[in-house]
Amino acid sequence: MSGNSLVLPIVLWGRNAPTHCISSLLVMDDLATIITGCHDGQICIWDMTPELEINPRALLFGHTASVTCLSKASAGSDKQYLVSASESGEMCLWDVNDGRCIEFTKLACAHTGIQFYQFNIGTQREGRLLCHGHYPEILVVDATSLEVLYSLVSKISPDWISSMSIIRSHRTQEDTVVAVSVTGILKVWIITADVSRMQDLDPVFEEESKPIYCQGCQSISFCTFTQLSLLVVCSKYWRVFDAGDFSLLCSVPSENNQSWVGGEFIAADKVIIWTEDGCSYIYKLPASCLPASEHFRSNVGKKTEGSIPPLVYSIADRADKQLLICPPVTRFFFGRREPFHKLLIQGDSAGRLTVWSFPLCPPELQVSVSISLQEAFDKLMPSPAGIIDQLSVLPGSNEPIKVTASVYIPSQGRLVCGREDGSIVLVPATQTAIVQLLQGEHMLRRGWPPHRTLRGHRHKVTCLLYPHQVSPRYDQRSLVSGGVDFSVIIWDIFTGEMKHIFCIHGGEITQLIVPPENCSTRVQHCVCSVASDHSVGLLSLRERKCIMLASRHLFPIQVIKWRPCDDYLVVGCSDGSVYVWQMDTGALDRCVMGITAVEILNACDEVVPAAMDSLNHPAVNLKQAMTRRSLAALKNMAQHKLQTLATNLLAADNADKGNLPKYSHNSLVVQAMKTNVTDPDMHVLFFDVEAVIIQLLTEEAQRPNPTLVSPETLQKAPGGADKGGSFLANKIFKQVKETIKENIKEHLLDEDEDEEEEQRRREEKSKSLSLLEYNLTMDTAKLFMSCLHAWGLNGELDEVCLTRLGMLRPHTPVSFGLISRGGHMSLMLPTFKDSLLRQLAEGCAEGRKLSVSEIVGKGTYGVSRAVTTQHLLSVISLANTLMGMTNATFIGEHMKKAPARKFTNIFMEHDLYLIY
Repeated sequence: MSGNSLVLPIVLWGRNAPTHCISSLLVMDDLATIITGCHDGQICIWDMTPELEINPRALLFGHTASVTCLSKASAGSDKQYLVSASESGEMCLWDVNDGRCIEFTKLACAHTGIQFYQFNIGTQREGRLLCHGHYPEILVVDATSLEVLYSLVSKISPDWISSMSIIRSHRTQEDTVVAVSVTGILKVWIITADVSRMQDLDPVFEEESKPIYCQGCQSISFCTFTQLSLLVVCSKYWRVFDAGDFSLLCSVPSENNQSWVGGEFIAADKVIIWTEDGCSYIYKLPASCLPASEHFRSNVGKKTEGSIPPLVYSIADRADKQLLICPPVTRFFFGRREPFHKLLIQGDSAGRLTVWSFPLCPPELQVSVSISLQEAFDKLMPSPAGIIDQLSVLPGSNEPIKVTASVYIPSQGRLVCGREDGSIVLVPATQTAIVQLLQGEHMLRRGWPPHRTLRGHRHKVTCLLYPHQVSPRYDQRSLVSGGVDFSVIIWDIFTGEMKHIFCIHGGEITQLIVPPENCSTRVQHCVCSVASDHSVGLLSLRERKCIMLASRHLFPIQVIKWRPCDDYLVVGCSDGSVYVWQMDTGALDRCVMGITAVEILNACDEVVPAAMDSLNHPAVNLKQAMTRRSLAALKNMAQHKLQTLATNLLAADNADKGNLPKYSHNSLVVQAMKTNVTDPDMHVLFFDVEAVIIQLLTEEAQRPNPTLVSPETLQKAPGGADKGGSFLANKIFKQVKETIKENIKEHLLDEDEDEEEEQRRREEKSKSLSLLEYNLTMDTAKLFMSCLHAWGLNGELDEVCLTRLGMLRPHTPVSFGLISRGGHMSLMLPTFKDSLLRQLAEGCAEGRKLSVSEIVGKGTYGVSRAVTTQHLLSVISLANTLMGMTNATFIGEHMKKAPARKFTNIFMEHDLYLIY
């Protein structure tokens, strides 16, 4: 999809919620939004009501690695911004309201903690992000541009910072940054408005550096109630220090081999500490830690044995909960504006949020609310739709068969879905999307839309590849699939026939890859298969055999790269080792590790010169071929004269065609996505509005010619001279090929079929395609307009759209998305409507009349301003296009004889209602 085009995503989530293994957690200041980041790189936005009801709203896609930390990036409540960072050094700035990515960058260092800091310069407020992580300093980043302005550096014992806190001073203009390094040294920096103006100047050094012997520091937090205490939590103990001179006031060791991971002040005299297994404990601080007490600092410098503060109560014991694959994330938040809740929130690897609310005098703390993504999906009626649910629900079963692999073929409008039971289903993409999203007579038909099922795998299909879509050198009939039964199968997608089955691997197939264009001729007709037994194979689709199997790798394969000019296949493994294989001989050239392995992988990314350029120096090329033991280079030299002849013939043939280049964008692209490798596929429909309009206008321009275009008429269209030229070219090719076969006893070119065989295949292909005959462009426009129309805004207009225009009303809430900068994407979860309707219901309960905008919100236009703007632009531009077409309608043949003016008026009325 083009970056400048207007592209709208619509999501078909399916009944299984995406995996959301929570790694970080944040509650916005108004306590109305919870943000969770996960180990797979996604970010989930949850809405929370004042009554502590939680509902997941959207999933943000942008990070390629685990989200390590989240922070607010604005202080105002009108525009709420969020900043996130991942293990790979990525930083993204998001708009919380609609999920837009405003800015993003990538640094060479990974952050583990970010805190927002705002200061005033005159009347202007500026925001900064103070970041620490796997580097020996604190980076100060601009909160709007994500540009690193300056850094807080250690002169004494520089080391990684494990935790940091900002102490705001209301009496002076100086604020204090307190941090603890991984070696237990406390650092203090003073930041002022003057220092904050600095950019690209000398770094700011620490004011104080003091060892406090807190190795393994997990978190530090400043007491906002008294502004005189500092809580430092380590894995084996937690301590309270005086914030003035950092004297030790209290120290409490852990018990029962539990590891503390964080803590916070919940009152001037109480702290809450939580452990790695999700348990939390509330302690009452002794009098020596309370500034209001006369015994404050009475124990400084003395042994504090026997003065362990009393445990008030413990909460959130996970002993009876399900087994988790990683430790839960726990955080404490309190409202700075109404509502003034004090909340302890925990997120776990099952995508579950658990919230405890702190009353003033709690007898016992109970769970206020607990919800997971899957529970939110299960509550929806009707259930969220998958892409081929209507073909996957077996008799006597409520759950559809899971789709585990997918590939979309835009040229045919087909979607190929591999399923958990080993079957592969071919369906027209627009038809199956209409069935899942829209009401109509199709809902009464069993087995609709027309589809084809391929059966050959004994169990789950893990990957699918349509090679012709990647490169036209492959046969457009061939579809390749891999499964957990260790097999790779070649299919004929037009006849449904299994052409060949490869059983060369000893593990499930994890990936299928197309080699680059400039490989040797033999490798060009192969696909590369990767399996879980750490093996890589080159499978020839033309010869129906494996030409190379590389199976000596000791660790899982992470990356496959190519060096075609040297005939090398480069395999990178998870332990950092790199294996270099010769593709034509199957010999292992070398196995390296360390910096050499990194250099080899980087060299594969460099642009290599074309093979034709190297043929200008045959002597040098021959020497390289002999030293590299590369058969590909020798074959390239043998083909040099043939390629020269063929190039001239093909250039003349192409010049005769004179066809205009086709518009390269597809009006609809179906992309399978999953947040985790264990998840079934969810599918995103990307509608390119510009491409839909261009294809509609193209079909309108071609419509005056009533003659149907068939393969026979296409063959007769070129003139006799052109046909003769093509015949001559074929004759010359045959002569040259026979000569090469006699001189070099090896197939250097494709074995082309005879003209009669090619003619038979064309006829068979056109016949098989006609079984699924439908207007792809009109169906795409029908699906698009039906999803975007504001159903419920005007009853009369809805009726006109249904009866006269042939549009269909959605029978399930449509989950839209938003594509923003850098391809970052926000996808609405199917549960987002609940938050919207709850707000509308509250408005009705107050006795007031709903406004027009709120009614529209029931349908489509209630997500955000950015989404509404895109939808209105799309509907108006597409409606105007349809108005300019003759007899444009989404209904069958019986409506096409109606006057065009009526449809024009209907579309114009549709536009006016949307605008006003």
